[in-house]
Amino acid sequence: MSDPKFKHPESLMMSHGYKPELSEGAIKCPIFQTSTFVFENAEEGKGFFEIAYGLREKGPSEEMGLIYSRLNNPDLEILENRLCLWDEADDCAVFESGMSAISTVMMEFLNPGDYILYSNPTYGGTYHFVKNVLSRFGIHAVAFHAHEPEEKIDEIIKAHGIADKLKMIYIETPANPTNQLVDIEACRKVADRLSTDEDRVYLAVDNTYMGPLWQHPLKHGADLVLYSATKYIGGHSDVIAGAVLGNFEVIKRVKTLRTFLGNMAGPWTGWLLMRSLETLKIRMTEQAKNAQKVAEFLQSHPKVGKVHYLGFLTEKEDPANYAIFKRQLSSPGAMISFEIIGGEKESFRFLNALKLIKLAVSLGSTESLAEHPSTMTHSDVIPEDKVLYGITDSLVRLSIGVEHYEDLIRDCEDALAAV
Repeated sequence: MSDPKFKHPESLMMSHGYKPELSEGAIKCPIFQTSTFVFENAEEGKGFFEIAYGLREKGPSEEMGLIYSRLNNPDLEILENRLCLWDEADDCAVFESGMSAISTVMMEFLNPGDYILYSNPTYGGTYHFVKNVLSRFGIHAVAFHAHEPEEKIDEIIKAHGIADKLKMIYIETPANPTNQLVDIEACRKVADRLSTDEDRVYLAVDNTYMGPLWQHPLKHGADLVLYSATKYIGGHSDVIAGAVLGNFEVIKRVKTLRTFLGNMAGPWTGWLLMRSLETLKIRMTEQAKNAQKVAEFLQSHPKVGKVHYLGFLTEKEDPANYAIFKRQLSSPGAMISFEIIGGEKESFRFLNALKLIKLAVSLGSTESLAEHPSTMTHSDVIPEDKVLYGITDSLVRLSIGVEHYEDLIRDCEDALAAV
């Protein structure tokens, strides 16, 4: 287990939550590729099930044992413990994908007749689930624009007459793919005004764009922070996973529903993510450095219009977003979107001419990726919303990796020459 003298997450990623003496002295946690676990006796099995199914609370000196890998598995439990360190969360639940994490949270905290207020633009899968799946269960959705202030959010709630029906505010900040910011603390204030002692309005934040390193929503009032762990947490384009973090109460509810939906991640996924966490800070730090260099190049190029990069925010030109950035984030991150002068034809010429940067969706990996949001990740967004939220035919999204920045710039320069 971890020595209490060592406090920094990047150090604790190597050992936290793992006892080598329980695994033949293996320095790395083995892959517990098993479906079920043996009880020492029937009484122990009974006790484990009572706790797992919420029939009673765990005793002060009692440890929850292993039952079945749909409920718990050593690889997932150790991974969940380590993920908690970055966000300083009480508990964590890991899933087989980011969308399974998102959908489970929404299904646990929303019921027929409830409303969810969500920020736009947002990830295309989230947009589809909110608009086309939740509605099938009688759950209604209302959107607000990512840049809208607290007062405007209040007006939207009042205009729709949903103050007594709103049960969740769901935000993605920075927004995918435009990097617009949402004020987490302002959303917390809105949720608190509509909450009662018996009925809390939950605030959930998708923190995938910033990863566990550059933004910590729980510190700003979020009840739940969600990740597509496929992205920066996994970071190698070789695993699909999701994660949800929060206090013990909310994660207990999330884990209970996860047990019965059966969408937990497997031990191999848990092991891969533990491996990735060991280099998370190194990877993300290098990606952020590279992104700044690439963004500066794009901003000065004559064939590029607006560059959406958080490092370009200034107090003079955009005081509201600059204030949010300084309060919420510790880095501009490694995501860039930019508008090529022209439209879809010019964007496609640029994308087709890239060689080092790969034309693929996803983000946060060691290799740099480029995609066309309007026709790819956000193709399901209705045309009016694309116009409203700036997802134009000329918009290209880049996820910057760990390659040498000079080579990334050269690749973009050559591709822009083809436009």
